[in-house]
Amino acid sequence: MVIFGVALLSICLLSGVFFGDLLGQILGIDANVGGVGFAMLMLILLVEYLKKKDKLNKQTQEGLGFWSGMYIPIVIAMSAQQNVVAALDGGVLAIVAGVSVVLISWAIVPLLSRGGSLNTTLETDMAGGEQHVRNIR
Repeated sequence: MVIFGVALLSICLLSGVFFGDLLGQILGIDANVGGVGFAMLMLILLVEYLKKKDKLNKQTQEGLGFWSGMYIPIVIAMSAQQNVVAALDGGVLAIVAGVSVVLISWAIVPLLSRGGSLNTTLETDMAGGEQHVRNIR
């Protein structure tokens, strides 16, 4: 089994939990606020930084890919379940706020994805370095 990258994943998780607890204390809430999100962002940014600096070997990159495939969906499902339980206990306002955010996100995704067309691609001329847009049919 591939276990490369577990140390990096663990560091990000523990740091995220620490910062989430710290943010909860600053806000006066006795809970972890955004710890999983902090961990995910740190993992993504750290892996990209290390790739740019060529500090991750192929086995570690594959290991991080494996653990990301296992870790991220499980943690997101766990935190989503907790948020739903808290929302149901929190009353109608929490449910309305959650549904509103989901609907707004669904509405914004098509607007954000209009940045490019699926029928075009950008090609770079290897000899001259010029870029050409070509239609794909």
